[in-house]
Amino acid sequence: MSDLVRSGLQNRGPATVLVVDDSATKRYLLVSWLTRAGFTVIEAETGGAALTKLLDTEADLVVLDVKLPDMSGFEVCERIKTDQRYGVLPVIHVSAHAVDVNDRTQGLNRGADAYLVEPIEPEELIATAQAVLRYYRARRRAELLAERMVRLAEATLAINSAPTLPTLLEAAAEGAHAIFGGPVAVVAETSEGESLAATGTPAKVRPWAVPALDHPVAVGSLVRTDEAADWNVAEWPEGETVAVAAARLRADRPPVYVAAPGSSQNPGFPVLRQLSQAVAAAVEAQRSFDEEHRIAVTLQRSLLQSELPRVPGVELAVRYEPAGAQTEVGGDFYELTVLGGELLVAIGDVAGHSLHAATVMAELRHAVRAYAVEGHPPGAVLELVNRFMRTVLPHDSATLCLLTMDPATGRIRMASAGHLPPLVHVNGEATFLSPRGPLLGIDAPRRAELELTLPPGGTLVLYTDGLIERRDADIDVGLQALAAIASEVEPDLDAFCSRLLSRLAGPGEQADDIAVVALRRTA
Repeated sequence: MSDLVRSGLQNRGPATVLVVDDSATKRYLLVSWLTRAGFTVIEAETGGAALTKLLDTEADLVVLDVKLPDMSGFEVCERIKTDQRYGVLPVIHVSAHAVDVNDRTQGLNRGADAYLVEPIEPEELIATAQAVLRYYRARRRAELLAERMVRLAEATLAINSAPTLPTLLEAAAEGAHAIFGGPVAVVAETSEGESLAATGTPAKVRPWAVPALDHPVAVGSLVRTDEAADWNVAEWPEGETVAVAAARLRADRPPVYVAAPGSSQNPGFPVLRQLSQAVAAAVEAQRSFDEEHRIAVTLQRSLLQSELPRVPGVELAVRYEPAGAQTEVGGDFYELTVLGGELLVAIGDVAGHSLHAATVMAELRHAVRAYAVEGHPPGAVLELVNRFMRTVLPHDSATLCLLTMDPATGRIRMASAGHLPPLVHVNGEATFLSPRGPLLGIDAPRRAELELTLPPGGTLVLYTDGLIERRDADIDVGLQALAAIASEVEPDLDAFCSRLLSRLAGPGEQADDIAVVALRRTA
């Protein structure tokens, strides 16, 4: 039987009682008394017939004679209590023969809930039946509530583990279906204002908006009863009403709705209310994340160069790929500009992944440009930027590789603050350079600049860790893969950068931002 039936939550009308007695006269009396008291009564003459009938009939109580022609009432009662096919079903023994203490003790020990000895008064039978049913219905409701609370905990865990709003709504709808056992609907708005509803099992998400009903929702939660026609996003049983829990955590946010069959609800709607609050909290966290991610990506993109400088004798290419939508934004950046006839190239990565990391990246990039404009060489720029960070941003750190290049001679001066080694490709061979230095934000002496000359046709590649680092592999593995892929450089530098990303980043959602800068001396 379903949870609704066994719990007594569904309105089935009068309780159904199975009377089992081989005496037609006694059975007639018992049936008459129970019928006049408002019960629905079905009958069986033997223990075997009773057990068979219980499998086909939704009975709420069994009134069972102890002495039956095919087996004892004690045995019938024991089977009812131990066979899960019969559910949790109360039994009242009645007897005119087994009347001593031992008989009554045996009956109660083998599962009976009450034992009446003939002659039985009608009032005694009715009062006993009603008392037993009250106890069992309260017990069923308590057991169902406990079971639903366990399922609520499981649903809450799944909801809070969902990586996106649609998958969150799907998890909520499937959790609600597991709890209430009927059609459900979960509705919430995205951070862009689109209303989505999850229904069915397995749950599917589609656009659908809650109709404008006169039910204002303040901060907190409320439960109301709506007509099924107002919630046509799901198919409800005929004649069913819909219990709707609406919850919101902030007055400036739209509420979240969880709808379930009205007949499935516990008194006071405790589980539905808690589920709606759990969904609202998870949706609010997802909305906040989505908004912060969107702001950070917008900030990052606004700081990226829209156009690369034109440098005679040098070909330039860049790639920037933000992390996937479900990953916090990082602080990767690059800078290419011409100052005093030299090409300035910088690439860096602020520690952390958040809107804060993106704002620190913006400050760091502007500081690099400002000190470089003053004419400082790369090593001195890093010293000044490090002093700036330790003074203004004392709790942050970053890596940075900075170089200047004379386009006419190919002479490069390079300094690094903990950044990954640049790769140079000359005459078909790819090797890593080794400029060294501590992270920005750390009070430590700076290393000397690295000087080299890039010959005509030589290519220099700078990159951030998102290109080569993987959680399941050592960083040396990524560096070796980069060197192998960069052993050949296409005539088109943009095509070369695209191949680096496709081969190293791979398919699927990126776990980190990726920035790549490539420059080639053409003359």
